Amino acid sequence: MSDSSLAALFAQSLLIGFSIAAPVGPIGLLTIQRTLNQGPAAGLATGMGAAVADAAYGAVGAFGVTVLIQALTAARLPLALGGAAFLLWMAWSIWRAPVTERAASAGGGGDLLRCFAGTFALTLSNPATILSFIAVFGAIAGRLQVVSPWTMIAGVLIGSALWWLLLATAVGRLRERFDARWRRRVNVASAVVLAGFALWQVLDLLLGR
Repeated sequence: MSDSSLAALFAQSLLIGFSIAAPVGPIGLLTIQRTLNQGPAAGLATGMGAAVADAAYGAVGAFGVTVLIQALTAARLPLALGGAAFLLWMAWSIWRAPVTERAASAGGGGDLLRCFAGTFALTLSNPATILSFIAVFGAIAGRLQVVSPWTMIAGVLIGSALWWLLLATAVGRLRERFDARWRRRVNVASAVVLAGFALWQVLDLLLGR
């Protein structure tokens, strides 16, 4: 591909990554909640777990791994159930989490790694993410004569990461304005909405079968 074609492909993939990450869903709520309670670094680590998972599914679609695509599509129900159970566990943990008078900071690399790993696993178990990336990347790959999959994957990763960086930075600037009472309210609201997402995910799949 020419340099201009690669640049256009990268820009298109970046927009895909940004647009799929941007709608406020479970990962967005977790990013906001953790940024308010633990700081922007924890919020960014949370979002980056989703960004890397997005790139992983982008790779499946970009390289057109037929066997893996079929396996993931066939495993929609168990993946959804596993993801819903994980969401419910996160909701329960957030509901029960103590709130201090002042917002704390993430304890270190271990805490950040846990933030990253949790949303990485959660995003990988989301059937909507699987199907959206496989459909979009499969369409792009099928439309072009010669494709640079790594350019597409890099675009998705950077586009998704850009959204999480913007969100964590914006919420981080406001976190000192939230006292313990308001952070408790955010925790409760996040827990309720996450549990709602979990139930909706399961019902949507069960009713759609």
